[in-house]
Amino acid sequence: MAHDHSHTHTHGHAGHSHGPVALTSVSRALIIGAVLNIIYVVAEAGLGFYYNSLALVADAGHNLSDVAGLLLSLLAFRLAQVRRTETFTYGYRKSTVLASLINAVLLLVAVGAIVWESVQRFRYPEPIPGGPIAWIAGLGIVVNSVSALLFFRDKEHDLNIKSAYLHLVADALVSLAVVVGGLVIGSTGWYWLDPTLGLVVAAVILVSTWQLLSDSVRLSLDGVPATIDLTSVMNDLRTVAGVRDVHHVHVWAMSTTENALTAHLVLQPGLTASQVAALKHDIRHRLEHRSIGHATLETEVTADDCKADDC
Repeated sequence: MAHDHSHTHTHGHAGHSHGPVALTSVSRALIIGAVLNIIYVVAEAGLGFYYNSLALVADAGHNLSDVAGLLLSLLAFRLAQVRRTETFTYGYRKSTVLASLINAVLLLVAVGAIVWESVQRFRYPEPIPGGPIAWIAGLGIVVNSVSALLFFRDKEHDLNIKSAYLHLVADALVSLAVVVGGLVIGSTGWYWLDPTLGLVVAAVILVSTWQLLSDSVRLSLDGVPATIDLTSVMNDLRTVAGVRDVHHVHVWAMSTTENALTAHLVLQPGLTASQVAALKHDIRHRLEHRSIGHATLETEVTADDCKADDC
């Protein structure tokens, strides 16, 4: 969400556009990350059931939810590049928000399943081999760390990429906990440690998902994105030469990377057409620095015609 991938106009600052190159690298990272994780999830889940380890199955469930998230993000990025139509005048950009929302819900479902199974396992503990569990989880640290590195560069530019990165980092830490747990179980026979780790994994997923869920819901309801301070934006616009006041301001996310704004500008009387054009250009430039790349600005000389509550 931090930067806009598409702008309504260009200007001399080279640092604004992340363009098709970033999208290509993101797509490649998503595909590689998804493939690596799919292979690992299949192996981890199979061996988890074989060795009867809840910690491994829970970790596989965590990884599977990340795979779903990666695939949803990839689909969303593809849809975001589809041209707009007469029906979908914004194109399918908002699908990126929908993808992160679905991802968050899937993770919460996984948490419920893991907690349920962990509670059952506390009541009826079962013997499991610690050594193989540690080895399998150790492989998970490698897979998740490599996958997370793929997203490190782009994680601040997009909500989906940030969520993928955070999940993969959390996965690597969870795998580390499972490795330690496996080694302890192997040397002590504390089988209760397996469902305990299952609950720890569930807690990690819950914490990492909650922010994603709240951000996704906010954007789905066309709320002001968390990275944008609306009061600060309005105060900034009021300092532009020729602007007396700003009202009827709406800011929302068109996608996880693009934000839009509409506003009424009350101008000083007597400005020429070229002065108004220059003023609007200045405002759009300021908004771009605040990650708002699509601005619709309506100008008026008096604010008398705006009596509605939402002004």
